[in-house]
Amino acid sequence: MRLPLVSKSLLLLLALTLPASAQRSGDVASLSLSPASYRVGERLTFNVSFSNFISAAHVELQVVARGIFFGRDGIQLRGHVETVGVVNAALFAINNDYTTYVDPQTGLPYRSQRVLREASRTSDNALDFNQPAGLAAMPSPKRSGEFPGTYDFISAVYRLRALPLSEGSAYRFTVRGDEEEYEAELKVTGHQSVKTNIGSFNALASQVKVRNNSSANDFNIRIYFSDDERHVPVLITAKHRAGEIRAELAGSEFLTPPLAQPSPTPLIATSPTQTPLIIPTQPEGGDGALGLPFKVGEQLNFQTFFGDIPAPVGQVTFQVRARSQYFERDGLLFTGRAQTINAAQRLMFVNDQVSSYVDPRTLLPFRTEMNIIEGSHRLSAKLTINQDSGAATTEAGERIEIPVGTHDYVSFFYLVRTLDLAPPRRNAVSMLVNNKPKTIFISALKRETIQLGSQIVSAIQLSLTTDDADSDKFQMRAWLSDDSRRLPLRFSANTQLGLLRADLAIIPVTRQ
Repeated sequence: MRLPLVSKSLLLLLALTLPASAQRSGDVASLSLSPASYRVGERLTFNVSFSNFISAAHVELQVVARGIFFGRDGIQLRGHVETVGVVNAALFAINNDYTTYVDPQTGLPYRSQRVLREASRTSDNALDFNQPAGLAAMPSPKRSGEFPGTYDFISAVYRLRALPLSEGSAYRFTVRGDEEEYEAELKVTGHQSVKTNIGSFNALASQVKVRNNSSANDFNIRIYFSDDERHVPVLITAKHRAGEIRAELAGSEFLTPPLAQPSPTPLIATSPTQTPLIIPTQPEGGDGALGLPFKVGEQLNFQTFFGDIPAPVGQVTFQVRARSQYFERDGLLFTGRAQTINAAQRLMFVNDQVSSYVDPRTLLPFRTEMNIIEGSHRLSAKLTINQDSGAATTEAGERIEIPVGTHDYVSFFYLVRTLDLAPPRRNAVSMLVNNKPKTIFISALKRETIQLGSQIVSAIQLSLTTDDADSDKFQMRAWLSDDSRRLPLRFSANTQLGLLRADLAIIPVTRQ
């Protein structure tokens, strides 16, 4: 990534220049490395805003596994950067993945892989870093590059988090970008209270200076780390002549570590200690005047399971992104993403993403964007929905007649939480399924308690049936929390492969 570039680089800046390697007036290897920042299963998600764009990009960082990668012991780190909303639709369509393998003792990377998708162009490349001494480590002439003693952006994030970060200390760091290296220094300036959509945090404030690149230095990057052993970056800011860039922590959780993944060498994964599920708290802010059971910034993550198999086969994430002007009208942005993980990816690779732009008061969608990848099946579609005339129009101009008040998959998820669900209440909602309207009946069956992780939660059980001849073919059931938030706790359905279950699984970071 070239830091001096405008616009496109701004969207990636706070995702991938979250500060880098670290040295405190000496060699980074001489400083302690806290294992708390490398805990397997940790996933951090960030919402990136730029100038007047409240939600410009989405960033994920994850500690995937500990094992043998490319013939040596390592920790696998992963990053994902994706533009969203208006920025994605009108400015830059970016959907990039970064994977880095680091030495568990030093935090130094020895292998980095990048898949960059920008508009219609995709590139996939790998770099070798910091190879060990000895004949076994002699570089192959086919290697695309080798940069001993340096960090890439992903490994730099975690190495800095693993440092003491004591107030007043300064840490030098060197990071390899696409074509150049950045020599910089991070200084911890003091303590500060930081307020985000998911809560307030006691934070360590720091500032980054780039010594060998004035254009990069002009970004005036500031990072605020949680003042605990994990040193989670809860907020990152940067300045640009076009406006401020902010990356706010939107979620922090611990996922069950994946099973062995295909690799040039066998992968041996380790498991972290099981952490009890904590029901997420309501984010601060949002539009309380609307009286909705959720607010901007809320993120709900689910793990999916087949039958009695203990390992999850997939992950599903829903998020209330932002309230803003979308396509020349006031709206809320809901997003949903579903993907297979672990061994299930080898049976069926799934990576589905849906964005729903809805009216803030009715929650009816006026635009739906879908990017569906399921095995060999690919679908990219955009629908413009006119709820007044009862029509949805495709990009090709095809008109689909729909009942007034029709929802898409994601808006339906949020609408259900606003309904009167006191048993035996029954509601009916029109939803677009495969570009055809279908009536979904939501019946509140009973109140009961269910167990999620180590918690017993009061819930309302719902049945979801259709207007088909075999209305309960899939025996779809849902459990929502029996309180004002109506949190979706669990979903289940019978499929051709057996019972499929999705359980809510979010663990927030330590709060102030």
